[in-house]
Amino acid sequence: MACEYLQAQGLHLLERNFRVVQGEIDLIMEDRRSLIFVEVRFRRNNNFGTGAETINQSKQRKLLTAAACYLQRYPRQAERPARFDVVSMMLENSRYSINWIKNAFQANI
Repeated sequence: MACEYLQAQGLHLLERNFRVVQGEIDLIMEDRRSLIFVEVRFRRNNNFGTGAETINQSKQRKLLTAAACYLQRYPRQAERPARFDVVSMMLENSRYSINWIKNAFQANI
């Protein structure tokens, strides 16, 4: 669902569930300019924080490491600007709400 939402916003899917020993990236997408690493979070409610709020320093490090592995595997992609986005999804009254946070955290990769 998050992937389809982002595609409807104009992004193109490169890879889904990119896994390495060090971690996983839910979606790797691109727009005309940038490479976009996307973490998708789902919540039934916000009692324990929004999906975006659950991405702590440890999770950010894992995402950075996995992104670095992706760029080593596909060096041409390393020439492009990259960013880390978060898509936070929540089920409310039998409907999903989607919050797309671009550039959710800063990283140098």
